[in-house]
Amino acid sequence: MQMLNQLMQDNKFKKSHSLLIGSLLIFIGIVSLSWNYLLKMKDEVYSDMKIAMMDTSGDDTKVTNNYISDTPVADNVSDDSKGKENYVIDYSKYLGVLEIPKIGLKRGFYNIGSRYNNIQYNVTMVEGSSLPDVVNGNLILMAHSGDAYISYFAYLYRLNVGDYAYVTYNGYKYKYHIVNIYEVPKTGLVRIQRNYDRTSLTMITCTKDNDSTQTVYISELVG
Repeated sequence: MQMLNQLMQDNKFKKSHSLLIGSLLIFIGIVSLSWNYLLKMKDEVYSDMKIAMMDTSGDDTKVTNNYISDTPVADNVSDDSKGKENYVIDYSKYLGVLEIPKIGLKRGFYNIGSRYNNIQYNVTMVEGSSLPDVVNGNLILMAHSGDAYISYFAYLYRLNVGDYAYVTYNGYKYKYHIVNIYEVPKTGLVRIQRNYDRTSLTMITCTKDNDSTQTVYISELVG
């Protein structure tokens, strides 16, 4: 009888132990799934928060602090280390593609409503821009000018009046030439000084070796 009681107690212990382990595994699984879900949600929210919001009003373009904060240009960065990818880029996924042969730049940009129209990822189209096929419109693009891998406008400072830029959009390649380059203080507003009777491309980035200003490059469509 005593042996039988001992066996019954051992069986109860084993069952309790198995239930405990099973419950623990289920709990760990739930925590793991919840944690992964929360991390995913955090990344999505963080990404959305980083998307810069901009608008245009008259001659001024309003720029949030996400845009006017930039890293300094590193003078010791060679040309070979910039603007090159170690994989093949599918440009068909972009709304348009900006090319500036003089500085070896070729980079796609997304539509205003895309979450990837974000200065942390790409050359960014400013809200209120017109696409190249809009007569007398103005396509406004911005990007960082530092030594980070997202500093797509790092070499704009090498451009001069008369240099060319190209935008491919909707199966057509539009040719622009630079007509004006000027600096503006980092106040959150950028005044666009352009001819409203011409179709324009405006590029904005932080000024090389000057943390207090941004440089504006005004180009006009020539073909």
